Amino acid sequence: MSHQYSKDPAAVDALSPEQYHVTQESGTEPPFTGEYCDNHEPGIYVDIVSGEPLFASADKFDSGSGWPSFTRPIDADSLVERRDLSHFMERVEVRSAHAGSHLGHVFTDGPGEAGGLRYCINSASLRFIHRDDLEAQGYGQYLRLFAKDVSGQAQSVGEQQS
Repeated sequence: MSHQYSKDPAAVDALSPEQYHVTQESGTEPPFTGEYCDNHEPGIYVDIVSGEPLFASADKFDSGSGWPSFTRPIDADSLVERRDLSHFMERVEVRSAHAGSHLGHVFTDGPGEAGGLRYCINSASLRFIHRDDLEAQGYGQYLRLFAKDVSGQAQSVGEQQS
């Protein structure tokens, strides 16, 4: 069963001023202030406007940049990349595919062993759904991103590979 994600006007109306500035006006939250910068819990991150799944905790890493960083999206089709020439530099902006929310930027200075990309994402553009809540919130199909180790402890797929 596939879900159709789109920009939800009610979700836009419910955004905090910072969330609105980031997602709708291509803003950036100050570094090291975002809610998810230091989040190490297992789960997925979805677009705060559409609910579209974007990133998994298994692909999150500490880049030292002050923003949540990921090596890849859950599905490349969930993102749109655009050339960004603002702030006197050339970057690649990342937006959610179905709601058009500004998420952040992608850079080529990520971990080489994971493909070399760093998706530098504003916490204000995301909503985190803990692994234990995926089924109840309609994201049960993403439980496949997490597995049990031999002791029965849940861990993300990325943790198993390290």
